[in-house]
Amino acid sequence: MANNRFYRSRERILGGVLSGFAEHINSDKMLVRLIYVLISLFSAGFPGLLVYIIFWAVTPEKTLGEE
Repeated sequence: MANNRFYRSRERILGGVLSGFAEHINSDKMLVRLIYVLISLFSAGFPGLLVYIIFWAVTPEKTLGEE
């Protein structure tokens, strides 16, 4: 059974949250980042930033041995 946990990715631009989410759903990382930025901009930015910071704080980082 595959390990399907959500981790922050080591391939990151800021905190690795969106990259980790893209890996979790097997999607393109840049597409997930673009969609998130657009949603954040159209919702006045603050809620998107707050959600990102919360996920960055509570999501563990993927270690080198985990795949």
